[in-house]
Amino acid sequence: MANQMADQPLASPVQPEADRIRQLFDRIAPQYDQLNQDLSLGLHQVWKQMAVSWSSAKAGDRCLDLCCGSGDLALLLARQVGETGQVIGADFAVEQLAIAAQRNPRLQNRLSWIEADALNLPFETSEFNAATMAYGLRNLTDIPQGLSELHRVIKPGAKAAILDFHAPTNPLVRQFQQWYLANIVVPTAERFGLSEEYAYISPSVDRFPSGSRQVELARAAGFTQATHYPIAGGMMGVLVATKD
Repeated sequence: MANQMADQPLASPVQPEADRIRQLFDRIAPQYDQLNQDLSLGLHQVWKQMAVSWSSAKAGDRCLDLCCGSGDLALLLARQVGETGQVIGADFAVEQLAIAAQRNPRLQNRLSWIEADALNLPFETSEFNAATMAYGLRNLTDIPQGLSELHRVIKPGAKAAILDFHAPTNPLVRQFQQWYLANIVVPTAERFGLSEEYAYISPSVDRFPSGSRQVELARAAGFTQATHYPIAGGMMGVLVATKD
C-alpha cells in the first residue's frame, strides 16, 4: 500500500458544510506548509512531536494519522515506527494528500495516503496501535462521531492524541490569541490570496468544545481514559484518549 491512494476512495462527505471545508483545504494546499511554518514560528513541529509522543507509538506499530493534511504529523509518526512500522495518512482533501505523497521520499515506503471520511473510516475495528490528529477534530461536522470512529479503529490499550487550537481560559491570553489571528494570521494569508480561507480559524476556535468538554466527549465515545493538556499558554491543546 505504500505511497498509494486508496484504490476506491470514499466519497467526500455530502453535507454542505463538510464539502465547504474540504474545498477550503484543497485550495490552501500549495501554501499550507509554508503558512503553518511562518505563522507558528516553526513551533507547530514541536506541538506535533508532542502529539506523537503522547500517542505512545513505537517501532513496528501500525498507526493512523487522521486528517493528515500535507503529512507533517504522519512523517513524524513514520520516523517513530521505524522501518518495520506502517503509517496510514487519511484525509478527505485530495490536494493535500497529493502533496503529502511527494514529501520525504526516503520515508514513503512506511506510508500510505488514503482519501477517507473521518466520520466513516474505511478501516477494520481495532486495526491500529496508535492514532494522531492535528487540527482536524475542530473541523469535523460531527465531533462525537469522529471520536467514535477513532475509538473503533484503534486496538484495546491504544491511545489517540489529538492536537488542535484551544480557547484559553486566561482572558489576557485569549485576547492575545484573537488579536494574533485577526492581525497576523489573516493579513499574512492575504499575501497568498487566502485571507477568506484563514479567517475561518477564529470562529472555529470559538465553537470548538473546551478541554474539559473534549474529555467528556471522548469518554462518551467509549474511551476509558481521557486527559486534555493545554500547551502554548492554553492557545493549543492535546487531547489524549485511551481505549480499554
